[in-house]
Amino acid sequence: MSKTKDKTKGFASLDTICTSFGLKRDAFYKYKRREQTRSDIEKKVIQIVKQRRRSLPREGVRKLEKSLRKEFENEKVKVGRDTLFNILRKYNMLTLRKKYSSRTTNSLHRFHKYKNIIKDVRVTRPNQVWASDITYIRTVKGFCYLALITDMHSRKIVGYDISDSLELKGCERALNKALYQAKDIEHLIHHSDRGIQYCSNVYTQILKRNNIGISMTEENHCYENAMAERVNGILKDEFYLDQTFDSLAHAKRATKNAIKLYNEVRLHLSLNFNTPNMVYKLTA
Repeated sequence: MSKTKDKTKGFASLDTICTSFGLKRDAFYKYKRREQTRSDIEKKVIQIVKQRRRSLPREGVRKLEKSLRKEFENEKVKVGRDTLFNILRKYNMLTLRKKYSSRTTNSLHRFHKYKNIIKDVRVTRPNQVWASDITYIRTVKGFCYLALITDMHSRKIVGYDISDSLELKGCERALNKALYQAKDIEHLIHHSDRGIQYCSNVYTQILKRNNIGISMTEENHCYENAMAERVNGILKDEFYLDQTFDSLAHAKRATKNAIKLYNEVRLHLSLNFNTPNMVYKLTA
């Protein structure tokens, strides 16, 4: 009795299925092999991507396809951008961008505001224009503030400082770090918004002593300082500086690591898939 039940239980035989759909057994087995091959490729791709994202957790598809080309070749896996996109989408591994809204600029002050002198400047070399900006980072005790100076040609962050206030000292330290590492700053222009930190006498005197031109945004500062705004977004979007840290010390460690990865590892589309460090060193 039990044997009869076992025979009648379950799906139809392979021969019956193939006959019903007008298929041959060989075609079915070829399909099964293709499915297994596809599954094996997907597993290899996911493993390689996960390894890469240990250091760059939010790197997008186009950059992954470039940065992992050698790893894919070593594993004998042929993966184009569309295939990589589809695999990552299937496994819910596509990155999402967030929008941030914050105000770190106070332009209502008594200090002199300078004109935007880089509007028509074509940036062709490092240390030609530095873009400066401040962004906030959350901690459980409140905000701390990251002052950044980015070389507009190479996109390299050449100076930074993180502090628990919006006072001048953080911007001043970031500027001094940038000046210390720079080899040649002849004809350099410093571009920023009209915030009190950048317009202050102390800050502008440092620029003047070093014969650095002073440029500032005028009306729509978010567009006139787009480079700095973009770098702020990358650090938060791709390097988890958008999270809430448990202390200022923790935020400083995370920021140092993020900027190191940004300068030395992250590929930039605008740099022909090179890193900022590579472009800065090659052309400085």
